[in-house]
Amino acid sequence: MPDAYHSPAAVETAVDLANTLRPIKGEDALETVEQLRAFLDDHPEAGPPRTAANQGAGPRRLTRDDLAEVRALRETVRAVLERAATAPVEAAALINDGLRRSRATPALRHEDDRWWTEVTSDTDRCSAHLAAATLSALASVVAALGPARLGVCAGLNCRATFVDLSRNGSKQYCTRNCAHRASVAAYRSRRSPD
Repeated sequence: MPDAYHSPAAVETAVDLANTLRPIKGEDALETVEQLRAFLDDHPEAGPPRTAANQGAGPRRLTRDDLAEVRALRETVRAVLERAATAPVEAAALINDGLRRSRATPALRHEDDRWWTEVTSDTDRCSAHLAAATLSALASVVAALGPARLGVCAGLNCRATFVDLSRNGSKQYCTRNCAHRASVAAYRSRRSPD
C-alpha cells in the first residue's frame, strides 16, 4: 500500500495548499512571503527531510521567487484535484510533469524499527520539496484508491478541494459544514410551495 495513504499528512498538505485559493470567495491566503512561511510552518512534512546535517539549521530564508514557485505549484495541485475524477489521464500527466520538474526521487527511510519510502527532491528549493511531497501523495491515493477520490466540493458556493480517504469513497463535500448547508438547502426547496 502506498506510503502517502498511510501518512495522510502529505495528502492534507496537498489539499490545504490547493485551498489557499478560494476562487468563489476571491480569497488568496498565499499572497505574501509571510503567508508562505506560515503555511510551511503549519506543514513541516513538506520540507526537506531532517538529517544530521540540517537538524540544527534555522528557518530557511524565503523569497518572492519561492512564493511565485509555490503559487505555480498550487495551480498544478489544484488542477490535479479538480480534474482527477473527470480527466484522470490529464491529472496523471500533471502529476508526472510536476514530479519531473521538482526532481523528485524516492528514498528508503528507517526510524524506530519502521521502514518506508519517501519522495523527496534533491534541490534546496522549498517549492521542489513541497511538490515532491504533495504530488507523490496524490499519486499514491490515485494508485491505491482511484482518481475519483480526488475532487471539488459539491457545495453551490464552494470550490474547495478534498481527498476522500474514507472506506466507502462517497465524499462529495469538503467539510461537514458544506454538506449540512446543502442538506438544509435541499430540505427548504422541498418544503417551499411551488
